[in-house]
Amino acid sequence: MAKPMSSTDIKLNVATLVLRARLLLVRLGAPACVALALCLAGAAAWGWLLPQRAAQARLMAQPLPTPTSLVTAPPPPSANQNLAGFYEVLGENRYAEQQVKVLFDLAAKNNLTLSLGEYKAGYDKASRVSTYQIILPVKGPYQSIWQFAMQGLREMPFASLDDIGFRRESIAESTVEARLRFTLYLKDGEP
Repeated sequence: MAKPMSSTDIKLNVATLVLRARLLLVRLGAPACVALALCLAGAAAWGWLLPQRAAQARLMAQPLPTPTSLVTAPPPPSANQNLAGFYEVLGENRYAEQQVKVLFDLAAKNNLTLSLGEYKAGYDKASRVSTYQIILPVKGPYQSIWQFAMQGLREMPFASLDDIGFRRESIAESTVEARLRFTLYLKDGEP
């Protein structure tokens, strides 16, 4: 009969195995040890990745959602809704002079010299929209003139910049003369 192993025998066997492993590693050398460690790490990574790949394959095997379960775009607005939106954006006719003051303030903020402007009111019966055309001659640096024009359009979303013309006396001169024509589109009746 075989004699059961005692804890001393197990410790001795483990110590013997560790000693043999150390001797084998010393005989193999450092490059072989590194290669062996890399092989063991690769095997461990392989063992970890196999279940991950199986889970991914199950996920990829699931059918895609049907187009009816996807989010659908809202229907386009009706013509009446578009027209109502258009009229909401328009400025109010009674504040046209205040909008001119906004342009004068923006010109001063951009250090532009603003001469007297020309103003012309109009009304389109078909669209029921009043217009207020403003022609402003300004003088200053080119960049400031463009900043003024863009700020004016941002401040008044119901305005359009219909025309802009530049003139410079000589190439060396830093100030530019410009003539800007804005049109304000306004609601609330005839002028």
